[in-house]
Amino acid sequence: MKEARLPFSITNIRLFIAFRIFFNARFYYPIFTILFLDYGLTIEQFALLNTVWAITIVIAEVPSGALADVFGRKYLIVTTSFLMVIEMLVIAFVPLGNSNIIFWSFLINRVLSGLAEAMASGADEAIAYDSLVKEGAAEDWPKVLSLQMRLRSIASIITATTGALIYDPGFINRILIWFGSSHSVTQQISMRYPIYLTLLLAVFACIISLMMNEPEKNDKPEEKYNITQAFNMTWPLMILLMFRLHTWQAGKWIARTPFALAIILIGMCYDHILRMIGTMTSQYYRLIDLPEASFGLIGSAMALIGLLTPKVAEYMVIRFTPGQNVFWVALLALTGLFGLTGFFPYLGILPMALVIVAIMLVSFFTSHYLNKITESYQRATVLSFKGLAFNLAYGLIGIFFAALIQYQKEQGQSAHPDWQLDTIADFAFISAVGWFPWYAIATLSTVTIYCGIRLRKTSSDRKK
Repeated sequence: MKEARLPFSITNIRLFIAFRIFFNARFYYPIFTILFLDYGLTIEQFALLNTVWAITIVIAEVPSGALADVFGRKYLIVTTSFLMVIEMLVIAFVPLGNSNIIFWSFLINRVLSGLAEAMASGADEAIAYDSLVKEGAAEDWPKVLSLQMRLRSIASIITATTGALIYDPGFINRILIWFGSSHSVTQQISMRYPIYLTLLLAVFACIISLMMNEPEKNDKPEEKYNITQAFNMTWPLMILLMFRLHTWQAGKWIARTPFALAIILIGMCYDHILRMIGTMTSQYYRLIDLPEASFGLIGSAMALIGLLTPKVAEYMVIRFTPGQNVFWVALLALTGLFGLTGFFPYLGILPMALVIVAIMLVSFFTSHYLNKITESYQRATVLSFKGLAFNLAYGLIGIFFAALIQYQKEQGQSAHPDWQLDTIADFAFISAVGWFPWYAIATLSTVTIYCGIRLRKTSSDRKK
């Protein structure tokens, strides 16, 4: 019997963690919105571009998982890393002054970024988890997830702080003066520095992806036969066969496996609600009287939570059942959501911290439980279905939230015609956030009841 190795002595595990860090820790995240605007785009174009990004992910999510299962996870990871390089190159060197060129460059960037996100989703996890299985150490996956999340938090603190500093031309010019240089930079020059550094991380991600090794998958015999036959067919027939074997079969397996379906549906409920709140932190902080200069420090403090939360999650998957962990996440999430509705000056940061913790726990639990029950031959495809569900729900709640904001603005204007536009916008935002905890209770209750019925029915059938 093969003796299990320590998980971090396995090369693919170390490379998986390094890839996640280089791919996700981006220097421009703290100035993401104003970066687009400083290049010359409008806020409407910014919203449109990010909608394109989300749609690209939804369209490419499941097909990319099927590609990973058929042609190899390393193939997808290498492609992902090279897409990241191209997406950064496009905006790193786009000339300024022509708004059409800038818009189309950022459109290409968003499409490539969405493709890269979709291709990375599932393929890197699958190759890492299968490497553990090969070494007889699958039970160590929570340890791998924990360390990966903590190291990503450290990297996020470093890149967020550095990116915000080098984006500021005043800071760069002070450094140049300190070194005795007579040169100075403008905003149009310094705004590219976070992009250049992220491009460097993309190159590192490429190197890491090329170093990975593809573990052998335990494919079903009939699938091996069909895949081999596919290479003697035309490309259209081969692609059609790929979807029949992997996309369709993985979808049927999820639908017929109540625990897998429960993981995806319950995780989706938490994820889309909490992630939508997470994207609105700056507006929320402003309304609880926090100065804008503190937002970067608050972001770093929230990242510090990421050093502790994964260890707590690692303990919870050992100590508690999946049902108990669903309860604990619900308690944290609902406490945070109800706390946010108070918009308490300064102290309102505490419920936002609970939301951040809940997001990390959901990510940890869904990865742990779904990988544990999924066979190697369809792991990437199943994980892609999870990504598809999460991003589709996130896109839908974004549309719902935008419509709700518009409705609340109309209500505010009707009830208070003397209010200024900024006051009405703040009123609409506060009113819309008040809907979140009740929406969470309704969706979680419905999904939990449905999944509970499916799980009990399966348990009863097994006893017969």
